[in-house]
Amino acid sequence: MVAAGIATIPETWNCTVETIILSWSGGKDSCLCYEALKKEGRYRIGCLLTTINENNNRVNMHGVKRSWIEQQAQRLDIPLEVVSLPEHVTNQVYEEKIAEKLLALKAKGWEIIAYGDLFLSDLKAYRERQLAALGMQTIFPLWQKDTLELAKNFVTAGYKAYIVCVDEKKFLPSAAGQLIDMEFIDDLPYHVDPSGENGEFHSFVFDGPCFPHKIPVQPGEKVQKLYPPDDHPFTFCELVENP
Repeated sequence: MVAAGIATIPETWNCTVETIILSWSGGKDSCLCYEALKKEGRYRIGCLLTTINENNNRVNMHGVKRSWIEQQAQRLDIPLEVVSLPEHVTNQVYEEKIAEKLLALKAKGWEIIAYGDLFLSDLKAYRERQLAALGMQTIFPLWQKDTLELAKNFVTAGYKAYIVCVDEKKFLPSAAGQLIDMEFIDDLPYHVDPSGENGEFHSFVFDGPCFPHKIPVQPGEKVQKLYPPDDHPFTFCELVENP
């Protein structure tokens, strides 16, 4: 039996499986990136890499508890590597912390990191520069894929995810806690990217083909938080255990 994180290599291929790092937020695009890597069959995922707010032990920007991310990693049977960041982290500190972790992983021989970015060229270029400075490489398995098609394929493949964070300047706060299904996708305003690539919303995947068992969560309390420097409003939906 092949472990969840190891892609099966076609017998006709004459190639070496390379161990890589997968950037992981716990959301929809992370799972789609995982599936794309698995389908391609060229890589073994050595670890999932997640940034955590050290003040509240939650995923940066998503607000999801670390324990739920750990359950995803356990179901995938892939180790979770965490970068702990201060609550209001500066870009310099962020880059230093990320570099420290990546260099430690590079020492294991893992020199490639996969990201689930779709079309933000500036972000892609930033990641490439950051990794090149460390003597590492980047790959983007979902790059320039049609975002509406990706969102619909996510649903039809059997994945289930809740919206856990909404940028109130870009999307309705009431979307927090909603299930990503066809109705949700069809009802999106024209200015909202179907995959939330512009930061309109973030999600947490609790069930799907890559998990042998679903993660027992359900939407709980909604909280608005204001972020400096301009009190930018975000609405977060707490995920609570579904008994």
